[in-house]
Order: sequence, then structure tokens, then C-alpha cells
Amino acid sequence: MAWIILVVSGVLEAVWATALGRAEGFTKPVATIVFAVALVASMGGLAFAMRTLPTGTAYAVWVGIGAALTVTYAMVTGAESASVAKVLLLVGIVGCVVGLKVLH
Repeated sequence: MAWIILVVSGVLEAVWATALGRAEGFTKPVATIVFAVALVASMGGLAFAMRTLPTGTAYAVWVGIGAALTVTYAMVTGAESASVAKVLLLVGIVGCVVGLKVLH
């Protein structure tokens, strides 16, 4: 159960990171609310997962999922340029996250 919550929390990290960028210094109310709700839920899920998973592993998986999804979303929406090198590096991040789960 901790792993499922950790993965969902990693996805929520991507949500709050993207919303933070769209909040434009907290001047956009909807984006600011999405940011705040996703942030609290993401941190709460991370804290819950860390009750049973090692801190280093949980944090690395959480950050890896959030970072990979945030960059992928930005590339898909055109907010950030895509390249073969970026895609390969994202695949590397995902591979490392999977590796941490497998080794656990």
C-alpha cells in the first residue's frame, strides 16, 4: 500500500509543480488552489509512505516520478522543447525509480 500511495504522491508532485508555474506568483487563483491542494496531498502521501519505506528510497522515487512527469508534460504541451537526449534522460530517471522498487 505504501508504494501505491508513494506513486500517487509522485504524480501529485508533478501536478503541484506545474500548477506553481501557472500560478504566476500566486496571482492566478485557480492555479494557486490546485497548487496548494496538490502540495498538501503530495506531502501527506510522502509522509505516509515514509512510515514503512526507507526515507532515501521514498524520497528518490517521489522526486523521480514528479520530475519525470513534470518535464514530460511540459514537452507534450510545448512549454519545453523535446529532444532525443531529454527523452533518453527521462527514461533513465524512470529506470532508476523502477530499480529502487525492484531492489527494495
